[in-house]
Amino acid sequence: MRRSEISNVMSTDGRMCVSFWSFSSRPNQRADEELALIFEELLHVKAVAHLSSSVRRELAAVLLFESHAKAGTVLFSQGDKGTSWYIIWKGSVNVVTHDKGLVCTLHEGDDFGQLALVNDAPRAATIILREDSCHFLRVDKRDFNRILKDVEANTLRLKEHGKVVLVLEKNSQGSNSNHLAGTLGSSRYSVMAGTPEKILDYLLETMRSDSTLSDAVDTFLGDFLLTYSVFMPTPQLCRTLLQHFHSEPSEGSEQDKAAYILRKRQKILWLVNQWVSLYGRLLQAEACAVAFLQTMSECATQDARLGPLLREQMQDRRRNRVIENGSNCASPKLQVRNVVNWFAIQEESFLNSSYTIRIKDKVSYDIYRPDYSCLTRLLQVNASVQEIVASLVDCQDWIKDWILVKVNSAGDKVVLPMEAFGVFTSLGLNERLFAVSVQELHNLVPHPEQLGPSIGSWESLDFISSKDLANQLTEHDWNLFKSIHQVELIYYVVGPQKFPSATTANVERFLRRFNELQFWITTELCLCADVIKRAQLLRKFIKLAAHLKDQRNLNSFFAVMFGLSHSAISRLSRTWEKLPHKTRKLYGTMERMLDPSWNHRVYRLAVAKLSPPMIPFMPLLLKDMTFIHEGNRTLVENLVNFEKLRMMAKAVHLVHHCRSHPNLPLSPLRSRPQYLLEEARAIRASTCSEQSLSTRSPAATWAHIQPLRVIDRQKELLRLSRDLES
Repeated sequence: MRRSEISNVMSTDGRMCVSFWSFSSRPNQRADEELALIFEELLHVKAVAHLSSSVRRELAAVLLFESHAKAGTVLFSQGDKGTSWYIIWKGSVNVVTHDKGLVCTLHEGDDFGQLALVNDAPRAATIILREDSCHFLRVDKRDFNRILKDVEANTLRLKEHGKVVLVLEKNSQGSNSNHLAGTLGSSRYSVMAGTPEKILDYLLETMRSDSTLSDAVDTFLGDFLLTYSVFMPTPQLCRTLLQHFHSEPSEGSEQDKAAYILRKRQKILWLVNQWVSLYGRLLQAEACAVAFLQTMSECATQDARLGPLLREQMQDRRRNRVIENGSNCASPKLQVRNVVNWFAIQEESFLNSSYTIRIKDKVSYDIYRPDYSCLTRLLQVNASVQEIVASLVDCQDWIKDWILVKVNSAGDKVVLPMEAFGVFTSLGLNERLFAVSVQELHNLVPHPEQLGPSIGSWESLDFISSKDLANQLTEHDWNLFKSIHQVELIYYVVGPQKFPSATTANVERFLRRFNELQFWITTELCLCADVIKRAQLLRKFIKLAAHLKDQRNLNSFFAVMFGLSHSAISRLSRTWEKLPHKTRKLYGTMERMLDPSWNHRVYRLAVAKLSPPMIPFMPLLLKDMTFIHEGNRTLVENLVNFEKLRMMAKAVHLVHHCRSHPNLPLSPLRSRPQYLLEEARAIRASTCSEQSLSTRSPAATWAHIQPLRVIDRQKELLRLSRDLES
């Protein structure tokens, strides 16, 4: 599932619900829940993208909803006294002046009327509704001026050589995240923006000696380490940390200087320790990081005061991991001698998972020719298109001008640029790679396998209980979910092309699995010709969704529910009528979880009540992160917008929370020894009724979910549906 597809999965109908119900209530009557929902919506409004979280919270408390029905309505006229600031929530307006006429047109997300309030001047233009049914968010002048005044009073700008290098904001939320008590007095401040070096300076200055990646109160350390690569490449981070490590103060007594140096180096060691704890062996893919860690190891072992400290820090890391994993095993002591094994312990246990795709892993690339012959090459997961094409040079019919083309089941073709990388793991459902000449491109058609199955598997599914199927799906999903490193979500949202030494293959695989399961549900129902059998299968899938929800596998729960709510299935009225009343009622109850209104309020409230482990609805989480990324600039006046990165990190912290408990309901196929996998493959090859007894086994259930064959063409699914019930 591509980033552009994530938003398509999520309906936007709910935004108008937020405007009507939340904004229509009087500001002084809004409950905390309503304020939180309005604040979440403001994250997606372009006009306030440059404002800090605290300002958005204040706006959430005072914004008013204003609606006008008819095009041509004059909102205010040139020369009028400025009384309000407006944000266009829906619709568009024309900006007209006496001397120039129509100046421009403003659309959804734009704002106007601010200048008259700031300068206390008359309106400089007339605003006329361009279309019917326009909705606005309005801030009255008194509230606008108060918020501006509060912002300036609570903002601290640090300058060097006349230029702002760090912007801090006083915390007004008590123990909210990312707020620090430093040398700036007893007040607590958040980093809002700054140069990369100054943000790191402030982190080292204010970081507590016991700061951790999972600190719920002070998240500055975790936020910085999760997002630093967006604004500070790893080589720059390593150089800057080494400069800090070797720098010495120019003033003070020798004793004070020595104490300062020791304290600073201790903090740097702790930061590096947490950095390695988070990234683990991902850092081994970067030569500069390996060299830096070697240097830090040598520096620590040469200092009699730092060596024991580093040993203690790493022992604490080991102890914390043992506690988190619920293990009573004794921890082997880590000896710090000439070399420190920084990678002996990782924060993410996924590194030991056989499911994890790493940057240096090699995978089988299946490259097809127009005659459907398949060329298989073993290449690195992030191989470029140029490398893929070059690997085909030994083919008999190879010619110099071969290009690589991505083809989907509908026959749409995309010629991949030679510099693109990671194309194999980013393939969507039923997509294939073809190596062709320019002349062959025009006649290229999809491989028959891309069209999906022509016969359903309802007969074999009849022997698998919905609970067993849910168990296997959840176990498989959990393994895929655990294989995703937290920082991979940042890479995926910001754009993997900006991180050539990293891979987003694990995220892409997890999202593709969502799509696969969704269309599998729809496909199986559309391929079941008998209405009685189809109703039984529909009932099984509804029960499957209920079991997935109970197992807190919300990602697959949504995939199944989306598959059931597909228009090709929802129109099968005769099939739905044959369901027991109890089953239809259960489906209706679960369907409420899909409600997109109030920014998916039903789902978010349900998740807030759950305890880990759980698998969240990943498309929604990535949609939230994408809105934050695209709705807020990374650089504002040449300063890093750290407020934006903090919001993105907050979403990533949810993933860590979901995986913070190691125990998950186990299925009978947990260990999957080799003989079971062989049994699974054998059963996958044959679904004859003679195999009915063996299809009850865990291995058989596993075989049905690995992989899933689907039809993903909307027109074909609707055609099959009409053939079933015209």
